[in-house]
Amino acid sequence: MNKIYLWGVIVAVTMLTITYMSVIGSKGGLNGDIVNMFAIGGAVALVVIIVFVIIKFVRQMQVDTADGELSEDNWDGIGEYYNAIPKGWAIMYLATMVYAMWYFVIGYPVNSYSQIGEYNEDVAAHNKKFEKKYASITGERLVDMGESVFLAECKVCHGLAADGIDGSAADLNVRLEFRTVKDVVINGSNNFLLGSENPMPDRYGLMNANKDYAPITDAEIDAVSAYVANGMSGEGADVFNGTCTACHGEDGKGMEYVAPNIAAFDITLVTNVLNHGKKGSIGSMPAFDRLNAKQKEAVSAYIVSLSKGE
Repeated sequence: MNKIYLWGVIVAVTMLTITYMSVIGSKGGLNGDIVNMFAIGGAVALVVIIVFVIIKFVRQMQVDTADGELSEDNWDGIGEYYNAIPKGWAIMYLATMVYAMWYFVIGYPVNSYSQIGEYNEDVAAHNKKFEKKYASITGERLVDMGESVFLAECKVCHGLAADGIDGSAADLNVRLEFRTVKDVVINGSNNFLLGSENPMPDRYGLMNANKDYAPITDAEIDAVSAYVANGMSGEGADVFNGTCTACHGEDGKGMEYVAPNIAAFDITLVTNVLNHGKKGSIGSMPAFDRLNAKQKEAVSAYIVSLSKGE
């Protein structure tokens, strides 16, 4: 027997023995665990394939001679052969594909038990039980629940006092800040604040005070932004009445299916932000999918109470 074959057998037996002693021969063994069985099967297959490939190519280097058709390309007189795909690699590739399909469909199907799946089922069951238990909570109790949710989920960005931590996030004690309004007027918005996609145009799609579609001026943008940020008061009312009331209404409280309330927070608006996230002058706020419907309603009620000074 050629030495290379002998060494291959020795290495394969040694590695398989180590695998057996480490797993199968240990106390308890595989315990019928299908995942461990697959792992051991894969380890054995890797050992056999690696030894086979090493032996094949070492022998090929020992005895093979160059043959085949040279390509036209060469580098400093050194040519390269047209090389066909090695049969061994092609067979292993196809075998791997077949094994993968068998594994996901029959061996360990994708809809079989998993810890992640069990966790998701437990969370869904808990949320259903939670919502049923607290469905009737309203008023101050709902606000108190919302404060707890806020402290657990929202304070990291918005701060304990919900003041936005010096501009890191939105100040929830007021409905809108000057920079927020100005950014939306200039760039438009598509933040699902109505629960569906209903974008607001940028400055080039807004009618100015003269009822035409020439973009409103920088001075008008500053004036209307200050007006909205000041709680719909002060200078800029004329710009707002000439430009914004068609969608947001004269009081700024919006219209159903048309525009959101920009005068005050309401539970529906805040819930939509939690459901879809929001982009603005500061950055992007993610959607909070991990909160259930009642938690979103509660934290929305708490935020509404902040803006009202309750």
